[in-house]
Amino acid sequence: MRNLNDPTQDNVEYMIEAVKTKLRMASGAAMQASHFKMEQYEDIKDIYDVVASKEKFSISEVEALVSELGRLRSK
Repeated sequence: MRNLNDPTQDNVEYMIEAVKTKLRMASGAAMQASHFKMEQYEDIKDIYDVVASKEKFSISEVEALVSELGRLRSK
């Protein structure tokens, strides 16, 4: 099992890909792990934990999570 407590770029990539897959993000291609800074690791992990803990999401939940990822994304 992966240890996501270690803030590594590999873990960021894993979490971003898992979130994109679970939320079935149509714009997933625009959301690359390389667009996120390591300083945001805890915020990314928080989003990952929320997504991993739920089976289904409402449209408003998906929009909120995607919006939060967008906010974290480096310009």
